[in-house]
Amino acid sequence: MLELITLCLSALVAGFVDATVGGGGLVQIPALFAVLPGQLPAVLLGTNKFAAICGTLNASYTYSRRVRLPIRFMASVCIVSGLAAVLGAQSARFVAPALFRLALPIILTAILVYTIRQKTLGTVASTELIRADSLWKGCLIGCFVGWYDGFLGAGTGTFFIFLFIKFLRFDFLHASAAAKLVNVSTNLGALILFFIAGDVLWRFALPMAIANAIGGIIGAKFAILRGNNFIRRLFIFIVVCLLLKTGFDAARGG
Repeated sequence: MLELITLCLSALVAGFVDATVGGGGLVQIPALFAVLPGQLPAVLLGTNKFAAICGTLNASYTYSRRVRLPIRFMASVCIVSGLAAVLGAQSARFVAPALFRLALPIILTAILVYTIRQKTLGTVASTELIRADSLWKGCLIGCFVGWYDGFLGAGTGTFFIFLFIKFLRFDFLHASAAAKLVNVSTNLGALILFFIAGDVLWRFALPMAIANAIGGIIGAKFAILRGNNFIRRLFIFIVVCLLLKTGFDAARGG
């Protein structure tokens, strides 16, 4: 019972964090590995994906009621991202993830420095969210980050938010809403493979999914209420946490 309570609390916090700026895996995945050390990594990752997708679905619904996103654009990016996630999951069989873990701290450092230096980054949305070049840029972002989510996954939502802001001129609120919607498709792509392999601990996954969904709804409502400046500060904090974690993983060769 203590294991279940601990995992549900971690899922609740993860859902809140993920709904605002991404990075919920920073909380949920380490909790699974710490509480259930005897389980295979694939089983823990599959359990995490099931809980996470319930949180992202509910967060996306909450955002959709207050934040308007271009439907055709988002549908295209979601489809591309979901397919890329499946390919990414398959790529892990042939490419050593350790190679990418070494690059992650460098990428995150660049994102952190850029975000801090650009004081107005993501605080105001472009007057026209979708421009002539938005579709191919969005699909390219979906290909890259979707593949990465299936392949490795740490900080997927955070990468989506940063790239939507940098290249599509979304503000933090619209970028967070878009990232949640796209993250549903990437999680679904990877989750299908875990379903087929039977790598989900349902006795933990179902209650964690409920807790993650509650956290996602609260996080989305909080982000909408507090606005861009709050999301920006939390985004910087999460990037710092991701940087510390990925830097530690790279240093110990994990």
